[in-house]
Amino acid sequence: MNRVILIKYGELSTKKGNRNFFINTLYHNICHKLEGYSVLISKDRARMYIEFDEKDLEDIKHIVDRIFGIHTYHVANVVESEDSKIQEELLTVISKERFSSFKIDVRRSDKTFPIHSQDYNRVLGGLLLKNIPNIHVDVHQPDLHITVEIREENTYIYYHTYQGSGGYPVGTQPKGLLMLSGGIDSPVAGYLALKRGIVLEAVYFEAMPHTSIEARNKVIQLCEKLSAYTDVIRLHVVNFTPIQEEIYKNCREDYVITIMRRMMYRIADRLAKKHKCLALINGESVGQVASQTLSSMSVINEVTNMPILRPVVCWDKLEIIDLARKIDTYETSIIPYEDCCTVFVPKHPVINPNLATCVEEENKFDYLPMVEEAVQTMNTIKVTTTSQKDEFREFL
Repeated sequence: MNRVILIKYGELSTKKGNRNFFINTLYHNICHKLEGYSVLISKDRARMYIEFDEKDLEDIKHIVDRIFGIHTYHVANVVESEDSKIQEELLTVISKERFSSFKIDVRRSDKTFPIHSQDYNRVLGGLLLKNIPNIHVDVHQPDLHITVEIREENTYIYYHTYQGSGGYPVGTQPKGLLMLSGGIDSPVAGYLALKRGIVLEAVYFEAMPHTSIEARNKVIQLCEKLSAYTDVIRLHVVNFTPIQEEIYKNCREDYVITIMRRMMYRIADRLAKKHKCLALINGESVGQVASQTLSSMSVINEVTNMPILRPVVCWDKLEIIDLARKIDTYETSIIPYEDCCTVFVPKHPVINPNLATCVEEENKFDYLPMVEEAVQTMNTIKVTTTSQKDEFREFL
């Protein structure tokens, strides 16, 4: 063992009685994601360590970047906690780097090590100054910030910090059902829900022939990108065509979007309970469109008693776009295939709907059997990042 990936937990370290549960879930997630690689993973209450094959390092880093529950990580050189061996390893490692200024932080958690941290800072700093030309110490803005962690079993030397995805490991919360459209906002909401440890399932409402198979495949691609941050996402595809056509045939034009959303929530409520999801999740942002005013949200929410999580509810569009770019969903989201929320948008949708009017309008057709039919006939697609191109598009 010459180098390891040393993982720091961040927010997980604030947990007390259930800290082991969070760490063990992270450990399980990392083990699962790194199946197929030659790795050895160990953990304690402060750190997690991944021993790896050097040829796989960049691939492993790419995977670790997308595992929630990791605050930061380092690629650390490992040496026995013995003075001469630490000095030899430090000089060997740092001599390969190009820098003009440096700072050393010694962290001596093994109190049996005979040299105190501050004294050892000076010893190691002097070693580098003596042996590497044209360098100096800068404790404020160094080119290279070197950390030497002296532990009982080994000493870890590292100088690059990689930012993890943060949050909680997926699986530390139960399931939620993401209302996933082909737009920009809902995949970002799904990402943020995963970041809080929620296991995701998703529902997509399609209205063929008014929407296309390409629109469905676009949503599958978005699911695939989200699955990079978890494992498998089960995508439930609901045939919304009969309900949507009845709404547009029977209801006031300015109320069709509100009623359509109420029908979607009724279906999502039933699907969530059927699949043991404890909340609905969507990408609504206050005031962004007519159905996302506070008045509209209140009227639409009335059809369900499930908690509704809106992770981007107070974000502006540019903030959402920035995160969509970061998680690589933006370019897929802007592919111009219409979904059932946009294909029949009225010119002047109501922005302050009246609940009594909604109830009166939707009672113009017998929607309850249609809602149940949509739930019973929905199809499920199992989506993962490792799915074969044709397989993950097949209905289960």
